[in-house]
Amino acid sequence: MKAPWLRGFTLFYLLFLYSPILLLPIFAFNDSKVVSFPLSGFTTNWFVEMWADKNLRIAAKNSLIIALSVATLSTILGIFAARASVRYRFPGKAPLMGLIMLPLVLPEMIVAMSLLVVLLSIGVPLSLLTVIMGQVLICTPFAVAILTSAFQSLDRSLEEAALDLGETQWSTFRLIILPLVMPGILASFLICFTISFDEFIIANFLGSGRPILSVYIFGQFRFPSKVPSMLALGTVLVCFSIILLGFAEYMRRRGIAKAGGKDAGGFL
Repeated sequence: MKAPWLRGFTLFYLLFLYSPILLLPIFAFNDSKVVSFPLSGFTTNWFVEMWADKNLRIAAKNSLIIALSVATLSTILGIFAARASVRYRFPGKAPLMGLIMLPLVLPEMIVAMSLLVVLLSIGVPLSLLTVIMGQVLICTPFAVAILTSAFQSLDRSLEEAALDLGETQWSTFRLIILPLVMPGILASFLICFTISFDEFIIANFLGSGRPILSVYIFGQFRFPSKVPSMLALGTVLVCFSIILLGFAEYMRRRGIAKAGGKDAGGFL
């Protein structure tokens, strides 16, 4: 008796959660500046208007620079932390790893305000660099979580065999371990890229008015005439994010299968 009720509740919850996203493309192709039903007709003018917006292109360029930088730095830091966590024992390991993963449970608003106060108190000017610093703090735990799973799936006997055959620790890591965890590294990079590209709170606090895509979109919603083109942009970003996340999950599962491990569940 409970199963049909639970299934119905699950369907209702998913519909409630994702219906706003499903409405994005509907109004993005609607031939009206008023976001309401009934629909007026089909048009692609809002996508043309979106592409012609010079300020939007600048904001998108800045967001790409930030996202690529954050994804690269977070993934590199994640490799070091995950490798140390899985392979080595050292004093204070558990508290240190807990500290690294702490931004996952801290409210992002608190993190952004704290960083803002610290940076201003030591005289660091707000710029794209400060946004990158803040977002690396947020994205590194995600990289560590993904890469820890990748390193745990490795067969340690492969590393031991390479060392027995005369390879150094560094050459073993470079020639044996990295190729095996490369799908996990790519998955980490793509997840961090997506999180950084969509992030708003830290970009708003630490960007000091720099044109960043998420902040720019928020500002444009003050003008009713700009809403349809922002809905068109939202449609493009949703498709872009789904493709990236899907590819990241594919690479994560491929990495686990390549290493001979079992998948304990992922993002999708």
